[in-house]
Amino acid sequence: MIRHISIILLLTVSSGLYAQKKDFIPAKSNIQKQDSLKISRFQNTHKTDSVKKPRILKEWTLSADYSEEVNIPIDTVFSLSNRFRTADKYSPVNATLGNYGLPFYQLSFFDRITDPEKFLYAYYYPFMHTSSNTIFMNTQVPFTELDWSFAGQVANSEQTFRVRHSQNINRFINFGLIYDIVFSLGQYNYQRSSDKTFTFYTSYTGDKYKVYFSAGINNLTSYENGGIQTTSDLSNPNTIDVPTNLGALDAANSTLKNRNLLLVQRYTFESSPKLKADSTSLKRSGFFGLSGTFSHILEFESNVRSYQDAYPTSGFYDNIYITNTLTRDSIYSRTIKNTVRFDFSTDETRKFTLGGGVGIRNEISTYSYVIPVHYTFYGTIAALHENSNVLIGRLNNSIGEKFGWLATGELYVTGYRAGDFKLNGEISKSFDWKKGRASWLITGSMMNTQPSIWYDHWGSNNFEWDNNFKKEFRIDLGTAFKYPARKTELKFNYAIIKNYTDFDTTKLPSQYTGGLSVAAVTVKNELRAWKFHLASDVIVQKSTNSNILDLPLVTVRSAGYFENLFRFVKTGGKLNTQLGVDVTYNTIYHPYAYMPATGRFYRQDNVTAGDYPFINVFLNLKIKRTRIYVMFDHVNAKLMGYNYEMVPTYPMNIRMLRYGLAWTFYN
Repeated sequence: MIRHISIILLLTVSSGLYAQKKDFIPAKSNIQKQDSLKISRFQNTHKTDSVKKPRILKEWTLSADYSEEVNIPIDTVFSLSNRFRTADKYSPVNATLGNYGLPFYQLSFFDRITDPEKFLYAYYYPFMHTSSNTIFMNTQVPFTELDWSFAGQVANSEQTFRVRHSQNINRFINFGLIYDIVFSLGQYNYQRSSDKTFTFYTSYTGDKYKVYFSAGINNLTSYENGGIQTTSDLSNPNTIDVPTNLGALDAANSTLKNRNLLLVQRYTFESSPKLKADSTSLKRSGFFGLSGTFSHILEFESNVRSYQDAYPTSGFYDNIYITNTLTRDSIYSRTIKNTVRFDFSTDETRKFTLGGGVGIRNEISTYSYVIPVHYTFYGTIAALHENSNVLIGRLNNSIGEKFGWLATGELYVTGYRAGDFKLNGEISKSFDWKKGRASWLITGSMMNTQPSIWYDHWGSNNFEWDNNFKKEFRIDLGTAFKYPARKTELKFNYAIIKNYTDFDTTKLPSQYTGGLSVAAVTVKNELRAWKFHLASDVIVQKSTNSNILDLPLVTVRSAGYFENLFRFVKTGGKLNTQLGVDVTYNTIYHPYAYMPATGRFYRQDNVTAGDYPFINVFLNLKIKRTRIYVMFDHVNAKLMGYNYEMVPTYPMNIRMLRYGLAWTFYN
């Protein structure tokens, strides 16, 4: 691993030191209104320098249907750099297996990944680089960021490393790469995680022709210890001596390999611009300045999940279907999507604008898994081939700069998911107040979705099922208010679900055919009094049937800190500091348990978790473009009891010292 890091460092530093000779103007593009309430939290993982104005002209991702650019604000604020975990940028509080890099799920119900196509990596998604979360940049000079952290003793250390580089060849063409490593040995026996993810992206943003391309490679390995045997063993002074259900004799591990490609091509034709009668601004001629865009979108993704256990007869599993000598399970999926669409829009310089689009998508999918032949020490390979056609459409309108609405939809007309549909709508309104602009967003969706094919079919040494579940019907309503000047965000979400599908207490897929409702209120706010800050995320949520879906009523993540900027008159230097406490807490509920052989979280009703604060003490420093933090993780470990499990039998790490360094530079 050190060799790989050294090579990447040499390549990126040499590239970053090469400066372009000429500045340039960003290419003209059709920038649409943004909805980045979650994207900015998850994607915007770097802090740029506020001492010298950054020359990053634009940063964006693509909308869910890849038809438009969604701007991501470039963060120039120094704040809470000790919150380094990528997973926590997607959702503030997560239930983990104790060691960073292992599977986890979000405590916030409305942050959970429910897309059937992401079934195999739903518990890893925030770590990964996929087509749906690629970030593109437009920068005048080469931009490079290095981010590194280390925690614990050498024997159970945790390391993270990220290198990110982006630069333009000219004012139209940009390319970049991101390489992430999470390598953690874990404090408990046989708990290692090794996640290596990489993406390469490039874009060409000409006046009429645009191309976006990304390629992602994600390799995630989790060593499975099955959890500790009894909670009473946590009083042992050495965590490595706490007995686990699976260990070196089993050598159990899960591996997920994901490969993905995205290619978006867009060609726009529009009427020639002309000068307004009494102005110097340009206005397109013709019927409302109408323009049209033809797009072709190619998506490719493959996933392989494998599970191995050298000692299947340990007693950890309820069933053994193929062999009792060695478990070697594997499942595979591959999907190729081709989309052709046409979108139109009126002149965006006019007060009233209207846009829309229609298209068709073809999906070709292949799935393979083992069908156990009971007690014969072998199985047969089953392969499923599915071909679907999907109609897609969108319609949007804006009146001035402060009001707009958007509606999108898709309908599966043939194939395995025939009859599936999804309708989404949003209305946005902004207000200019004394302290700055505030925004109000109203959202709604209705979908009828076939659960993932892996809910219906599965085969392995320890589990098999063959189901025929109904489509899951779901209605979502939500509203969000954001006031950046006051660092305030308030959200309300409500969902009605029929045929809710998950894994029940038997560790097998199940479907609740009754109705289920979930409501949640989320508040994100930062209060300030002189140099004292209190930054909090509060989630209040409730489901109508806690036997099917149990949620913590209240979840809080809050950081209180003192911030001061030291100025050195003689040298002209500046040192920004933050010293404080970060606390995470949730009320008692029945969390999901975890089954390594399937890699799924499932319902259980025997163990509760919560009513325990996880406390970190941190010191953040910033000198020009360098950010440093030192933090004591879980300083209250073993001082307030031993109920620090977020997932049953998987205790969180105890107290350890963590430090990290991030360096951003551009020429």
